[in-house]
Amino acid sequence: MLRVVVSGAAGRMGRTVVAAVCRAGDLELVGAVDRQQVGVDAGTLAGLEPVGVPLGGDLDGVLEWARPDVMVDFTGPSAVAANLHTAISHLVCPVVGTTGLSEPDLAEARRKCAEKRLGCVVAPNFALGAVLMMRLAAICAPLMPQVEVIEFHHDQKVDSPSGTAIKTAEVIAKARAGAGQGLAAGQEILPGARGAAYDGISIHSVRLPGLMAHQEVIFGGLGQTLTIRHDSISRESFVPGILLAVRKVSRLSGVVYGLENILFDSE
Repeated sequence: MLRVVVSGAAGRMGRTVVAAVCRAGDLELVGAVDRQQVGVDAGTLAGLEPVGVPLGGDLDGVLEWARPDVMVDFTGPSAVAANLHTAISHLVCPVVGTTGLSEPDLAEARRKCAEKRLGCVVAPNFALGAVLMMRLAAICAPLMPQVEVIEFHHDQKVDSPSGTAIKTAEVIAKARAGAGQGLAAGQEILPGARGAAYDGISIHSVRLPGLMAHQEVIFGGLGQTLTIRHDSISRESFVPGILLAVRKVSRLSGVVYGLENILFDSE
């Protein structure tokens, strides 16, 4: 049975992960960490019966006494890099769903995981439908290279654009051979009206109450458009992908960035 610690366990996503781990017959919740709700039973916070795992406020200390196999992190952009490196230092395989890791952060994690022969999964989005959306976008990009990305999230999301939108743009940019998109002399009357730019791809972020996590990838061609859209309408949409990563990460070597790399690894 795999031993799991959840970092960010008092947050909305963290509670969802705690509940999923507790319900899985092959996983054991052995620790939970959050600066909020310290001392409260993790099961109670997740809407379950008490499970005998109180929230700790210090990740390093919890990893020291709990001795988990895997740490799942859903914290925040300001904490994720430190949490990732703390897990690696304890020889605990990280599964990270928190966005905000920089390229230097990932490079350092790759170096440390390679040294310790430790598996790690970092995924901007654990929803299987979102992974398929990016996969389909990569198929379309060589044939319809002119594209824009619009992502919609709840108004409490800190970072813009989302990690999923950035990852989508990366996938498209890699798949297409470039595109002369839009007017070279185009003018923004209001700065930012055309969104952020990633390799010539415009990314637009919408933040409103009532939203969860949604994204459209809109391709344009001669006399036609093609829209690929994914909607996460509840946090449970991320659970199958998270559990897949938890079960596979200890068999990996090094950092795997993107759920598609383990979802399609049998191809």
